Amino acid sequence: MAGDEVVELTRELVRTDTINPPGNEARAAEGLAARLEAAGLEVAVHELGGPERLSVVARLPGRDGDAPALCLTGHLDTVPLGGGDWEHDAFAGEADGDRLYGRGTSDMKGGVAAIVVAAERVAALGRGRAGLEVVLCAAEETGCEGAQALAASGALGRAGAVLVAEPTTNAPCVAHKGVVWLDALATGRTAHGSAPHLGDNAIHKLARAITRLDGFAFDAEEHPLLGAPTLNVGTVSGGLNVNSVPDRARAGLDVRTVPGLSADAVARQLATAAGDEVRLETRLALEPVDTDPDDPWAGEVFTAMAPLIDTPPEPRGLRYFTDAAALLPAYGNPPCVICGPGDADQAHVTDESCSIAALEAAAEGFFEIARRWCGL
Repeated sequence: MAGDEVVELTRELVRTDTINPPGNEARAAEGLAARLEAAGLEVAVHELGGPERLSVVARLPGRDGDAPALCLTGHLDTVPLGGGDWEHDAFAGEADGDRLYGRGTSDMKGGVAAIVVAAERVAALGRGRAGLEVVLCAAEETGCEGAQALAASGALGRAGAVLVAEPTTNAPCVAHKGVVWLDALATGRTAHGSAPHLGDNAIHKLARAITRLDGFAFDAEEHPLLGAPTLNVGTVSGGLNVNSVPDRARAGLDVRTVPGLSADAVARQLATAAGDEVRLETRLALEPVDTDPDDPWAGEVFTAMAPLIDTPPEPRGLRYFTDAAALLPAYGNPPCVICGPGDADQAHVTDESCSIAALEAAAEGFFEIARRWCGL
């Protein structure tokens, strides 16, 4: 049964350590590629800097070569375990009642398993009018590097819609925030720690800039589903040793954007607020995802998932970003829905878990969505 298959595949993926860094997504990618190929899909693997880091693109062609495919996508890497003690083995896939435990159960090996099982079931029905494109990415957790590499390399085909199986407790969501990661850099002049007056302390400069950003609000309109953009100072580092005046200091800034707020505007507004003691360098910039809730295909996803979730679906947005931010431009910005069995509040936590019933429901819902798209 599909329900048993998705649970067992999720367990298999959880038992495969793909913590990023270092990633080692090939451990999962090779097995999934073999499954999809055995099901009849045309499979290609793509290295990301070496053979130990692989993304997978698998295609089920349709009869109509002019009909774009439906893209089903997820990522293979997970975040580290953190410093807390796990009650359940993080790599065992233990079940306790309706919960399956382990790193990646919610974010997002459960979603990947549901995609793969649904694609296998669709392939078993034969070729429909339109096809599927399954995209399983490396290195999402550190800035969507795998998806960006696929988009830049021309590895992607044509897709008329994209479903991202990130954790939403199977509620279809039509928008998510974009991201801009910046480094605030301060420079000074080193000197002996006993003579600070002879140096120019970069940490003091950075600290003053960070203080100016406390409570900062962007000049941007709130989005009806995503709300306002946010700023978080995520990292601070500076100096090499305690007995020297530091001549370098750096802070990592994490901005989550909404439609209408560009990366250039983010950098410009932050530079003005932080002051001239620091300079800003943009490390990552990905646009928000914003699909019209009245899009016909989005409506079909809502219809397919409605019987499988506890509350009637309604348009929602997400504060996190996904690989869709990198993939959609390469596909020509088709409609996108984020919908997966994991729970957003379980992502990245100690004793991460996912509902077994939600895994089974996702596999069934994804199959129905893909079957209708393919015309089977």
